[in-house]
Amino acid sequence: MDAKTPAIELKNITKTFGKVVANKDICLTVHRGEILSVLGENGSGKTTLMNMISGIYFPDHGQIFINGKEAVISSPKDAFDYKIGMIHQHFKLVDIFTATENIVLGFKEKDGFNIKKSAQRIKEISEQYGFDLDPMKKIYEMSVSEKQMVEIIKVLYRGADILILDEPTAVLTPQETKKLFAILRRMRDDGKAIIIITHKLHEVLELSDRVAVLRKGEYVGSVETAKTSEAELTEMMVGKKISLNIERSEPKNPEDRLVVKHVNCMSIEGIKILDDVSFTARSGEILGIAGIAGSGQRELLEAIAGLQHIETGEILYNDPKTGAVEDLRDKNPLQIRELGVRLSFVPEDRLGMGLVGNMDIVDNMMLRSYRSGKTAFLERKEPKSLADRIIEQLDVTTPNANTPVRRLSGGNVQKVLVGREIAAAPTVLMAAYPVRGLDINSSYLIYNLLNLQKENGVAVIFVGEDLDVLIELCDRIMVIGSGRVTGIVDGRKTTKEEIGLLMTSRTDGGESNEQH
Repeated sequence: MDAKTPAIELKNITKTFGKVVANKDICLTVHRGEILSVLGENGSGKTTLMNMISGIYFPDHGQIFINGKEAVISSPKDAFDYKIGMIHQHFKLVDIFTATENIVLGFKEKDGFNIKKSAQRIKEISEQYGFDLDPMKKIYEMSVSEKQMVEIIKVLYRGADILILDEPTAVLTPQETKKLFAILRRMRDDGKAIIIITHKLHEVLELSDRVAVLRKGEYVGSVETAKTSEAELTEMMVGKKISLNIERSEPKNPEDRLVVKHVNCMSIEGIKILDDVSFTARSGEILGIAGIAGSGQRELLEAIAGLQHIETGEILYNDPKTGAVEDLRDKNPLQIRELGVRLSFVPEDRLGMGLVGNMDIVDNMMLRSYRSGKTAFLERKEPKSLADRIIEQLDVTTPNANTPVRRLSGGNVQKVLVGREIAAAPTVLMAAYPVRGLDINSSYLIYNLLNLQKENGVAVIFVGEDLDVLIELCDRIMVIGSGRVTGIVDGRKTTKEEIGLLMTSRTDGGESNEQH
């Protein structure tokens, strides 16, 4: 086989779902010994395309060539036969099994199943590429990055030499990301073809050899990473020039708006989910919350909003209207909301939690104002103008304000959710993952909306996944690890590495290492 023959070549691949064209006439090549980043905004067709290479979907039209020969991939098994392995964003592992058991699960060994031999083979793969994995460790005892390693070794064990990774760093700390990148570079140097689906520009520039950009299901082009920049890639992704900077103003007359003291919460199973959490959120500033997914961020915001039972501790709210100090612990969610403490939580299940899918945008706006004592039928005018305003400001793609929310795309649903809370003129605005799944344009619109709230004297608490954004947007950043506050740092002076260390540290730094 000629070294110049691409490992994979896609020719005019098209895939539609009903009337939605997910991929249109995509042509793409990946060579051995290279890392190709497939870059594109959410909904640009990246995952659909990779699902066709890995046998989950079958193209409506077009051809796939593997090592120069046309291939028909109609199932994940076919993909494995072509030595293609995909590592999905959501891991498919059996919790009570060991790493080895998960790796060999469903794989027919030539000379029968032998756990010792398998463990030895896994050890060899680990040493070859630099994985740090105990083959006998059970999945439920592992960190997220260890689970990911199991998934990667699983496809290597089956002989994959074309690897596809879907958003592999979404759940990793900066330190774990570095480790993963080192492993991927070793695989590349070993002659494997690696495709990474991502939307994080700085990682694309750091890791890949080439970048292929998709926009709205179409292939825009590919560039050599060494010869491109964030600005050029953004322009390719979005189709127009965008300035990617968040204007961070200095907090004006900050006042302590919310003082959380020694809060403890237990889960239904009796596990501590918030462990002695204390911090202060001030008016006119954005307090960021960082942490590995599931470290207690959600429970903390729900506790403040009255949706999560608190075992011990206080949540004191200084009411700017009356000057009174209210303990939110004694109040129900409705009373807390009427004080001006608003929670905009963009959950994974956006429709399940925040909005009613069959109701239109106007009605979803009204969900927030029904309780103010006015009858629902008289008051459609105000929510209607609010809905129209949000549609216009946030560029919500919808026929009109009377469209049922379930017909909107995830990103547009999200804008309605965030816009609705901002429109309520809160004094404390808690926004959790408000840009999850949004394109760059909309993300920056929302960051700027949060900044406007801050400038209006609102205390903004922002839970985010992208550390680069947290550092650019927030005045202070509080890091949570396993339900404890592991540190509070100054957004203007901190680094991703410092936050990464706090995300995995077990000690309680509290307010002591806060830079005022």
